[in-house]
Amino acid sequence: MEEYRFLLDIAIILAATKALGLFSKKFSLPPVVGALLAGILLGPAVFHVISPSDSISKLAEVGVIVLMFEAGLETDIHELKKSGVASFVIALLGVLIPLLGGFVVGGFYQKDIMHNVFIGVVLTATSVSITVETLQDMGKLKGKVGTTILGAAIIDDILGIIMLSIITSLGGEGTNNAILPTLGKMLLFFVIAILGGILVHYFFKWLATRQEEHRRRIPVFAFAFCLFLSFISELFGIADITGAYIAGVVLCGLTEAKYILSKVEVVSYMLITPIFFANIGLDIQVSKMTSSMLIFTGIITLVAILSKVIGCGLGAKLCRYTGKEGLQIGVGMVCRGEVALIVANKGLKVGLMKEEFFAPIVIMVIVTTLLTPILLKIVFHEKEEKKKVAA
Repeated sequence: MEEYRFLLDIAIILAATKALGLFSKKFSLPPVVGALLAGILLGPAVFHVISPSDSISKLAEVGVIVLMFEAGLETDIHELKKSGVASFVIALLGVLIPLLGGFVVGGFYQKDIMHNVFIGVVLTATSVSITVETLQDMGKLKGKVGTTILGAAIIDDILGIIMLSIITSLGGEGTNNAILPTLGKMLLFFVIAILGGILVHYFFKWLATRQEEHRRRIPVFAFAFCLFLSFISELFGIADITGAYIAGVVLCGLTEAKYILSKVEVVSYMLITPIFFANIGLDIQVSKMTSSMLIFTGIITLVAILSKVIGCGLGAKLCRYTGKEGLQIGVGMVCRGEVALIVANKGLKVGLMKEEFFAPIVIMVIVTTLLTPILLKIVFHEKEEKKKVAA
């Protein structure tokens, strides 16, 4: 019966992640926090109900691919064009300063340059799902600041994916660390992905014009394309999530994009995404949290917050935003959420992150996720108070 144990593990994970997800929402926390907590409680770190296994890990890998595919499908190209140069400058500085901050902090704990660069890459990630929800509640999402945050976050994702591809190609296990061949392979992959993406885009446009009976096949073909491009990216030594994200971007302009997303979300919500987040919790080992790692956790969390606020805020200032608007944009980009977890998990798999650094990164993600709504309400509150006084 042992070979069927994974079925019981999946049942427990799904029930626990959904239950704790609902529990976290009661405290106005994102469901991802509950899913992470479920994995930690079920895993070796606490009750050891479930042990990490190959079956769970492979489902989790599909989960992360689906998450990045969804992110690509939700990319708003028009929003990107609207915010334009300002969003690019803000995103660029919001990537470079956290990258430098993570590299410096990592240098105090390990000597491997590529591993330190990877810690910086983890800090460059931005997840604006919590920011969007908070700004929507405050009625600020469609304003100048909200639009800029959305545009910068999209560019931030693209820059992060490029850096992740470079670092995993150069520094992952089994790579030869040769820069020129690696960059050549990356360039060839992106050329193939772009040319193939154009053909696939027109194929889906043609498919959408067929009879209604063909409509249900579109999400299946879309998901198959996502998995195929993920496989191709791995063949070129690039992270599979890069291929998944590009697949989503290729299809995001289709009239059927929302329909594809709605079907993919069902599979994601029902099975593989909860397993991905729970699997992260299962991989956490509390025994590796020494006093040195506790200090590292505090420092990396502080650097994660300040580097985004300073980097994005400075970028906003250069683009002639006010100091208050720059602070609001910087705070809006603080949340790392699932994006940083995806990057960290990939680093752990390819040998770019030591296991003892994984738990601190997860804690940093949870803290920034919890703090972002609170900080946003603080930096917008002062502005609201001034308006009331003026009135």
